This record gives sequence, C-alpha cells and structure tokens, in this order.
Amino acid sequence: MIPYGKQDIQQSDIDAVVEVLTSDFLTQGPKVPAFESAVAEKVGAKHALAVNSATSALHIACLALGLGEGDWLWTTPVTFVASANCGLYCGAKVDFVDIDPQTYNLSVSALKEKLEKAASEKRLPKVLVVVHLCGQPCEMQAIKALAERYGVKVIEDASHAIGGKYQSEYIGNGRYSDITVFSFHPVKIITTAEGGMALTNCDELATKMNLLRSHGITRDSELMTHEPDGPWYYQQVDLGFNYRMTELQAALGLSQLERLDDYVARRHEIAERYSGLLKDFPLTLPWQHPDSYSGLHLYVIRLKLNELSVSHKAVFESLRAQGIGVNLHYIPVHTQPYYQKLGFKPDDFPEAMAYYHQAISLPMYPTLNKNEQQDVVEALKKALQV
Repeated sequence: MIPYGKQDIQQSDIDAVVEVLTSDFLTQGPKVPAFESAVAEKVGAKHALAVNSATSALHIACLALGLGEGDWLWTTPVTFVASANCGLYCGAKVDFVDIDPQTYNLSVSALKEKLEKAASEKRLPKVLVVVHLCGQPCEMQAIKALAERYGVKVIEDASHAIGGKYQSEYIGNGRYSDITVFSFHPVKIITTAEGGMALTNCDELATKMNLLRSHGITRDSELMTHEPDGPWYYQQVDLGFNYRMTELQAALGLSQLERLDDYVARRHEIAERYSGLLKDFPLTLPWQHPDSYSGLHLYVIRLKLNELSVSHKAVFESLRAQGIGVNLHYIPVHTQPYYQKLGFKPDDFPEAMAYYHQAISLPMYPTLNKNEQQDVVEALKKALQV
C-alpha cells in the first residue's frame, strides 16, 4: 500500500532521540526551549510554545484570547474537527464560513458578508480560526483587515503549513494574526511523533499560554501573589493543563527542522509532476494562489463527475483496492453528528459540500518516488475508467 502520507525518519533523527534517552532529562530539559527558539527564528515569530498536539495549541490559544461562554468562534467547515472543537472546549459557540471554490480555504467574500450580517445582529465572533488547508495560506491580508474592522481575534491553524510562505514570508511570523498553530503529527511536513506549537508576537499571550500548557503553575516571582517562601516555591495562578512536549519529541523536531525547506521543495517537485501527468484527466487539480508558496501537505484532486461514468465512492474504493492509500480531507465538520445536534444542516455551506463530494487526497510525502507516483497515476486512470 502506498500511503497518502508518512514520516521520513533518518539516522540523524534517531541519533538525536537516543542522545536524549541517555541524558539526564526526558521532560522539561533543554531540548524543548531549543526547539521553540529554532522554530521561532525560522519563521520570524517572537515567541513559540511547544505542546503535545496542535489540538492543545488551539485550546490554549483560544483561552489566552479570552474565549469563553457567550462568545462565538468561527472557522471553516473543511478542516479537522479540532479547529472547531477548541471553541467548544472553552464554552463558546461555533459557526462556520463557507470555502473558496479555488483554494478550498475560508472564503474572504463569504467572511465579509457574514461579518456584516453578524454586526447588525450583534453576534460577532470573538475568535476566527483560519485554516491553511493543504498547506496553502489563506488570504491573510484581507482577513486581517476585516478582523480589525470588526474587532475579531485571528488564529492561523497552520497545521498543514510550516515551511510554506505568504507574500514571500514564512507562515507563522504573526504579521496578520494573533496566534499561529503548527502540527507535528507524523503525516505532517516535519514530525515530533505527536506534538504542536503556538506562536505569537504578543508577550502577554505568550505568558498566558505558557501557564496554561503546564497546570497554570509558575516559578516566576513576578507572576506570584507574594514573595516566594523559598527556592522550592511555585504557585498555581491559573487553571491549566498538562500539555507539555517531551524532550524526546523536541529533539526529533530539532533534527527534522534542519530539512524543512528541502521537504517542502520536494513536495513541490512531486506536485508539479502530478499536475503534468494528470493534466488531461477529468479532474480539477490544485490551484496555487499567486501570493502563496504552499507547504503542500496534501495534493487534493476534485473529480469532474459530470464527465465520468463512475461515482466518487467507486473511484476512492478502486484506488484503495489497487493499493493506493488515498484519503479525503475532510468530512465537513458541520455534517458530523455532534454538530448536527447543534443545529447545523449539510446544505448550510454548499461550497464545502461540493468539495466533499468530489475531493480525494493523493499520496504526498517527500520519499514518494517516481515509480510509486506513476503507480498512483495508473491506478487513478483505471479507477476513473478513462
């Protein structure tokens, strides 16, 4: 089976992890801050806080921005459920903004229209989570302008996008948002096995997220209610969580980070070859916004079903049967049973549903070779019956 994505672990990665295993620190040692500093420097952010998953990063980001009961969080329906669930974790209500039919990211025009309506109804969102689907950044300049006009805080869910660029600058630099979140899951661009990171240029937000990821506990006397009782002293000044990243994960991440640009460049080579091989197939191929350099976590095709005699499901099942581990990113969140119980209906977001009924993610990872890619194309040709 050729999977849709997988990690690339090299000897340098193994050596980095073994070095930690034989050191004095498995958690809360020097590797986590070193990894944070390296990522922050790479993307041009002031602060980076490593956590045990991107979901945890989204959660503490929302809390740091003050999201709570009575507030609204908006996001895209075409994302993993964590992009919306983080709002529910905080007691907020969640709504969605339909996608752009070309980029599959949150639509700026739909956002503008929805914000205008929400302003008149006095139900503006407190937080907007924009998702850089497949690694392609959203139209952040326009989104920031709208967010400032309506007083909305912005989180970039860049789980797919580390190493990508917007307007020639690395995603994560915080120019157009309050907080950016990265994922280091094994199928993502670089991995720490599980893990995530929240980045911000705001000192106050960084301090808040630092507390929240570690039980709300501090040893910083400036954050305490009184002078420390002694060198052993700490205080819990907030209700936090155990969301810390381990030294093992950070060591792996540091090693992988050295190959980040090479990984993204390799993904672009693979995407370019796919686009050349598939240009005459009855498919809509990925479109890249001229302002962006995608991280290309995913290569998503859309079937032109009006030109095919087979169904979306039949094509997907045929590819799987031929040993091609395709996937579908994602089932629109608003169609999930939990969200249906909140009152959402499938046809609330028609562009998201059109995407869902046509999309398939083809294998995309740096070690995918030409022969395997050719196998994917031949299997797809057979599945499409063209």
